[in-house]
Amino acid sequence: MRRIRVPAAVTAWLSDAVRHPARLVVLGFAAAVLAGSALLLLPFATESGRSAPLMTAVFTATSAVCVTGLVIEDTGTFWSGFGEVVIMVLIQIGGFGIMTLASLLGLLVARRLRIRMQLGTQTETKALGVGEVRRVVLGVARVSLLVEAVVAMVLAWRFAEGYDYSTGRAVYLGVFHAVSAFNNAGFGLYADSLMQFVDDPLICLPIAAAVILGGLGFPVLFELRRALGRPRRWSIHTKITIGMTVVLLAAGWAAISVAEWSNPGTLGGLGPGGKLLAGFFAAVMPRTAGFNSLDVAAFDDVTLLVQDVLMFIGGGSAGTAGGIKVTTFALLGFVILAEIRGEPSVHALGRRLPSGVQRQALTVALLSVAAVAVSTVALLALTPFRLDQVLFEVTSAFATVGLSTGITAQVGTAGHVILTLLMFIGRLGPITTATALALRERTRRYELPEERPIVG
Repeated sequence: MRRIRVPAAVTAWLSDAVRHPARLVVLGFAAAVLAGSALLLLPFATESGRSAPLMTAVFTATSAVCVTGLVIEDTGTFWSGFGEVVIMVLIQIGGFGIMTLASLLGLLVARRLRIRMQLGTQTETKALGVGEVRRVVLGVARVSLLVEAVVAMVLAWRFAEGYDYSTGRAVYLGVFHAVSAFNNAGFGLYADSLMQFVDDPLICLPIAAAVILGGLGFPVLFELRRALGRPRRWSIHTKITIGMTVVLLAAGWAAISVAEWSNPGTLGGLGPGGKLLAGFFAAVMPRTAGFNSLDVAAFDDVTLLVQDVLMFIGGGSAGTAGGIKVTTFALLGFVILAEIRGEPSVHALGRRLPSGVQRQALTVALLSVAAVAVSTVALLALTPFRLDQVLFEVTSAFATVGLSTGITAQVGTAGHVILTLLMFIGRLGPITTATALALRERTRRYELPEERPIVG
């Protein structure tokens, strides 16, 4: 047999990619998507016993790894038990992060970490130093498994006692939805997501709590564990994340509840308690979770726009949430405030913000706006749907949310490719993706003369 030779260019590119942590993360996620797609293409991964269409398998695998929740086919009826378990495992891998999971396995097997793997995990988890990666990885595993186990037990008990499921089925439903919720994935095993549980607080509140905790980000959860009752000792990152989360949840809850209070297709048929519960749940889910207890297609235009904004902002950094992140949004606000005041530097919560952080926030926001705008225009040209529907779908894909007005399966192959790329880019982040795709880093060796153009 002839020895198969890999082209030198490919070998050189892979070798260079492995040396670059950001590129390694991208390759890891891409490998997970390919592996998941291959498993979902197996005949016994579907209920019918026939291989799923290639686009369906790739789209579903990408949605699971990128913890989004958008689907072409209903998860509970199209995929077999094997297919559902594959999706759940892909969700967990995407939530942990490829590098975090790889480091965890390395710790369990070899009891040590290689420096290259540490650098890759540092990029994924946003650890402050290479030496902290081991602690961060183990902390991520403990927090994830603890929250998922608690939520799974509560859901399993409720499914068994309140809805007469067998113990095995109740446990399976509880575990699947707990994993999906904490990892902000939004995959459900019911065709209507969670609409049949719209007024059940024992189903909605545990799932909402898991979504919020997963969306805060692991650095915030670690800091809260150390200094929960001492907010003065919190870092500026934790203060901004907690503050913005509370503000966005409260504002979203109020706006959605007011807009939908009398809508017969959503909150109109519920009692006051059910309306408040459903309104709160609808405000939490755009935090990039994707579950819905109300019919999204029946939402008022105001509600759709509010959820567009909430989805685009997303949750906390270094967690399972997507979007541009609440810290990015807050930093832009501080920059604007400093410019309005005419201050030469930007200060927030008793600290001065480095100029590099300001540029990073601006870059993330503008690249994200560009991705959403270009994709919206493309889908408008390719599909017959309205602007509000397309914008909602595009924002949901980019922010890895998973909410949909019901048009996902109808956007065609080209539309599915666009949404798949959006989910992948949105999960990894514009800066990580751009860095990973850059051919090489460039260092400016000189500065040009300064000249100030007219702004505005």
